[in-house]
Amino acid sequence: MKVLIVGGGGREHALAWRLAQSPQVKRIVASPGNPGIAKLANCVPSPDSVSGYADIAQHFEADLTIVGPEAPLVSGIVDRFRNRGLRIVGPTAAAAQLEGSKNFAKQLFKRAGIPTARHSSEIKDFSFPIVIKADGLAAGKGVIIAREETEARLAIQRLGPDVIIEEFLEGEEVSFIGLSDGASIYPFTPSQDHKRVFDGDRGPNTGGMGAYCDSRILSAAQSGEVMERIMLPAVRQLAIEGTPFTGFLYAGLMMTAEGPKVLEFNARLGDPEAQALLYSFEGDFADLLIGGVRAANQPTPPAPRPSVCVVMAAEGYPENPRTGDEVHGMEAAEATGATVFQAGTRREGSVLVTNGGRVLGVTAGGDTLQTAISKAYAAAGKIQFAGMHYRTDIGQRGLKRW
Repeated sequence: MKVLIVGGGGREHALAWRLAQSPQVKRIVASPGNPGIAKLANCVPSPDSVSGYADIAQHFEADLTIVGPEAPLVSGIVDRFRNRGLRIVGPTAAAAQLEGSKNFAKQLFKRAGIPTARHSSEIKDFSFPIVIKADGLAAGKGVIIAREETEARLAIQRLGPDVIIEEFLEGEEVSFIGLSDGASIYPFTPSQDHKRVFDGDRGPNTGGMGAYCDSRILSAAQSGEVMERIMLPAVRQLAIEGTPFTGFLYAGLMMTAEGPKVLEFNARLGDPEAQALLYSFEGDFADLLIGGVRAANQPTPPAPRPSVCVVMAAEGYPENPRTGDEVHGMEAAEATGATVFQAGTRREGSVLVTNGGRVLGVTAGGDTLQTAISKAYAAAGKIQFAGMHYRTDIGQRGLKRW
């Protein structure tokens, strides 16, 4: 089969890497792709519109298209493909509003009885600290925790008038990702993202500075509760309302003393969670996607080995990342046994240079979480580019827990 991957980041590199290992996948095309993906696929420039991706799929006779980033989903790429009879993994524009609008999601939670943080449009309705979120897409950087009123007012100015104000929830954050066929869900191994730019969860939010995937993040009982109280009710409610959700459904959760509560829903694989998740996935990933997914018919595989993804970021990230710095040490890093997923990179002749805030995702696995962490950081230590920075504590929450 031929597969088209829409996107050009670390998540899409991980998708190409995993699908290239399937005996069913004979050719991969990516748009726009990146230098890492180009080793596995034909890369073509991004079109001017979502309809242009359908043109690419038809030109290359793609049997299946997978969408990485959220923007094309919210813009209706799935609708365009289906109108042409093309097979694609992802939700329609209507269903993707679950990520595209925080207000839409909050109203759905209310109708479906899904536990979430209390919210309002007024600062005065909560005691500090409070959480202020941009209503629309924000590339993972539209959330600010304000600890007093002046900080809250500045946050609203920064994020714009369309914001949601939430109570601050205490607990531990977990990323829970599943693949839905519109009625049921195939759950993946839970993971944890590290949003803040600096060690110890300090500094501004980012798109994600690293993640680890480990079956022990949630107990079987907790995973069951997440499925029954959050994931399945969301899918069932959308189906009842005539907008069935198909594709990857990602719940950002807070595990509170009262149980799991939803912080947000995303309509795609997380990044960098996808790198860790796909690295540790056991089985033929193409098989899982081909079903459409007949998720209820997919057997849940045995718990995979733990995996860790460490993001190597450019100087100035997340506010104003610098680009154009030469990247060195890629071969040495991969010689350690890790896999380096490229994200913000480009080629200048024969030289690899930085081309975004999150440049690389150094990913490794092991029989234990400690082994996976050690392997990832050993590989990360081989890489060099001017202004490079990364967190040194990815996965430490797991080590402290177990």
